Amino acid sequence: MYLPAHFAENRPEVLQALMQQNPLATLVMQTADGLEANHIPLQFLPPNLPTTAAAPHGLLQGHVARANSLWKAAQAPTATSEVLVVFQGPHAYISPSWYPGKADHARIVPTWNYVAVHARGRLVVKDDAAWLREFLGRLTATHETEANSAWRMDDAPDDYIAKMLTAIVGFEITITALQGKWKVSQNKSVAERAGMVQGLQHRANSGAEAVAEIMTQLPTKLPPNLPAA
Repeated sequence: MYLPAHFAENRPEVLQALMQQNPLATLVMQTADGLEANHIPLQFLPPNLPTTAAAPHGLLQGHVARANSLWKAAQAPTATSEVLVVFQGPHAYISPSWYPGKADHARIVPTWNYVAVHARGRLVVKDDAAWLREFLGRLTATHETEANSAWRMDDAPDDYIAKMLTAIVGFEITITALQGKWKVSQNKSVAERAGMVQGLQHRANSGAEAVAEIMTQLPTKLPPNLPAA
């Protein structure tokens, strides 16, 4: 992706947190029919676990319906195992009316602030019921905890779960590279950013509020010689 240096986010813990907080990702792979994109909830496993010792950037695990051609395409003789996974964080429209300089010169245009992580890696298909059961147990436990509910796989009849497992196929991605873009007006003055934050905070929009919170954590001094967004 286009990534000016002043928008680059390189801290592993920040990139990992975004992937964990925004698990619905876009997985892009090259197939015999061209590029294919799938929207899949993924679970990130950090690199400091015994199971991820050989993955310095961590692992991503997920599953698709057996009817989804993604897993077959990944196993085709001519297939490449490399995939691109895009995680989209908070984003919001930025209005020129929020800039304090609008009344003085009006040389301002709208923009869009956002944060995103691109993960590249090698995909391996996991067509294995035991692997799927263990993975889905962890996945549902994570999100049931976040939902303040208590559903577990064991709550459903075992024969029903066994049947459902035959309808899906798992996969694991060894992350080979992570790239983060935090386009949150780092190239604007402190006064301009303050106006944007105030405008965002007045919008009844969770994305706008989240972007405003990220912007309040920026340095109070503007780095020199930064180009416009």
